[in-house]
Order: sequence, then structure tokens, then C-alpha cells
Amino acid sequence: MLSRQKLIAASALIAVAATCPAVAAPEFQTPAPVAYLQDLSSGAILYSKDADRRMPPASMAKMMTVYVAFQMIKSGELKLDTKFPVRPETWRAWHSQGSTMFLSSGENVSVEDLLKGIVTLSGNDACVVLAEGISGTESAFTERMNRAAAKLGLSNSHFGTANGWPDNGVTYVTARDLAKLASATIQDYPDLYKRFYSLRSFTWGKTLGGEKPIDQANRDPLLGRVSGADGLKTGHTDEAGFGFTGSAQQNGRRLVMVLAGLGTSGQRAEESVKFMEWGFRAWQAKPILAKGKQIETAEVQLGTSNKVGLVAPSDLSATVPAGTAGEMRLTVSYDGPIKAPIKAGQHIADLVVVTPGMPAERLPLVAANDVPQAGFFGRAWAGLLSLFGA
Repeated sequence: MLSRQKLIAASALIAVAATCPAVAAPEFQTPAPVAYLQDLSSGAILYSKDADRRMPPASMAKMMTVYVAFQMIKSGELKLDTKFPVRPETWRAWHSQGSTMFLSSGENVSVEDLLKGIVTLSGNDACVVLAEGISGTESAFTERMNRAAAKLGLSNSHFGTANGWPDNGVTYVTARDLAKLASATIQDYPDLYKRFYSLRSFTWGKTLGGEKPIDQANRDPLLGRVSGADGLKTGHTDEAGFGFTGSAQQNGRRLVMVLAGLGTSGQRAEESVKFMEWGFRAWQAKPILAKGKQIETAEVQLGTSNKVGLVAPSDLSATVPAGTAGEMRLTVSYDGPIKAPIKAGQHIADLVVVTPGMPAERLPLVAANDVPQAGFFGRAWAGLLSLFGA
């Protein structure tokens, strides 16, 4: 199959007239050694600072544990009301190591409560109990984590523990990979994400005297401080510093942010709020293409039709600096001709949006209709035509 990207781009070029001069991307300064911000609505990367540096994730690794659990719940392999035991040896190892759910040795705990203990309380003990309950051992579960990470394209990440506890560098991530993991969690499992990630607090276990239950607040620094904030996960060890992967949605725009390597929890909270608010305030969405609207056609090979319409799967917008109309250039890009069969709604091309001073944004385009594969004689005729360049 030959690349037809240049040909299609040339024929489908659309210039959007500027109504004012282009404005440079607004600046943001943060003391965080690592920072990353992406607008999921357009795919635009709004800020990137050492985003591909390998680093220890601390408890942000628990996002991968939760993603695997969500995957199993959706497929029916795991049920929320299934209960797993807290083995005495697991309790001895984790009841006082870092953040804890305050599980008790020998008790049986549901998957739902363990997930709340992981997401809301950052319980190291809850992570290991869940991992052992699912796979028998934590190491077997981390193999599953790494398989899931590979399928998500987290090419710069590896997991040696279920909870992110320091392990001499075996576990590492990058800010870009953490943002990709957060995005996949939100987009692949929206109902489970909503159910677990925005809880303000969770109560489990009892005080030493056994008189009253222990209520712990969610450590998410955006909840209650940034409108639309609904997840995800903080992390801290001496090695990693204070980090946070967070998300919020306002007026149809969803942003995902990562900060890492900060010095204190207070600094993490302050910088996280500033970073997310800057993302919403300094940038705006510019509508490009309405859902279902056709912008071009793509060539089809060995189909009952030699072309298929390219349409927007949803309302498509680009992200541009606030207060500017700017100038945009749009091109349609795909590798083709595309072999039949093609299903309506199949992602087969991209709309590439270029705004001055910004990296290119790629928005998905899908097939407008089914294109079945041609019968034998149709394919033979198409082959003859291709020999003569027809």
C-alpha cells in the first residue's frame, strides 16, 4: 500500500482566513522539574517540560493497577462484589508502610472497597491485596500490568510493583506515559472512572482503641478547588518527590496534567491548581468540523466503491491561544488507497490542523459508510486497471 498523504493533503487543503494576527502560545512557569498538559478534546499538547524523562512514579503507579482492574470488570472477568482475603503476611508487610487503607489481617474485602482504598486513600496495602487476589502473587499481577501498558503504547514505562513502592529503579514512567494512561482510563472506562476517582473521602478500619472508624480525605489537590476536577492520583516518595496526575473538564474541554519532582505537598497543591487553571484560562477551543459533516473522500482499493466519505466522528475543535482567531491550515491525511472492507465509523484518516506557533494537532476522521469488498471479478477488474494506471 502506497502513501497517499501528500496527494490528499494537496487536494484537500483548506485555508481559514485570519481575522486578527496570530498570537504566540501563552507562557507558563513552574518549579516542577517535570510537567505536561494536554487538551484531550483536540489532542493538543499545551505544555511539555522533560515529559519523556524516566522517573519513579511513586503512588501514581496505582493508576495502572486500577486500569487493569477496570479492564477486567468491564470484560466480566472481575466483579465488584468479589471479596479477597487480607493474608497475614501481606498485612505484616504493608500495614504501616506508607499510605494505608488500615486493612486488618484475615478480613475479606470487596473489589469495590479495595479500589476505593487505592484511589481515594492511596492504600499500599489495598493494592497488594487486590493484586494477590487477582493473580495469586503481586509479581504475576505486575506482568499483567506491563502487558496492558504495552497495549496502551506506554513505551517508556515499566512496573515492578502494584503500588509504586521504591524498587531500585525497576518501576519507572514518564509524564507523557502517565498522561496517556490517565486519558485511556477516562475514555475507555468513563462510568468506572466517575464512580471511583472523584470520591472526596473514604472510611475504613478503626482507630487503635477500636472505638470509631477511620475517615481519610482524598489527596487530589484539585478536588473542590478547580471547577470540573474529577481525578486522578497523587504520589510521593523521598526518591520521586511530590507528584500528581490530574484531570478536569470545563465547557466541553477536558485537560490532563502531570507534575512531578516537587518539594512539598503544599507546593504540589499550589502548582497543580495554577497549572490546570492556566490550561483553561489561557487556551480556547475553536470549532473546526461538526459531527457527521464530510470534509473529503478517501480512495478505496478492492471495494464495491472506489471512494468513501471522510466525516467527523464528533464535533471537532482545535485548541488555540485565548483571544485570537489566528490562521489555520487544515489537511486530510491517510495512507491509501484504503483496502476494503471498510465499516462506517471506522477511523481511517486524520484531519491535521496547523496553527502558527503550535505543534500540529491530529483529529480523527471516520468512514461515512460501509464499503464491502468487491467480488472476484470486481477485484480482478480493479487489478487490470491498476496495471494500466487507470
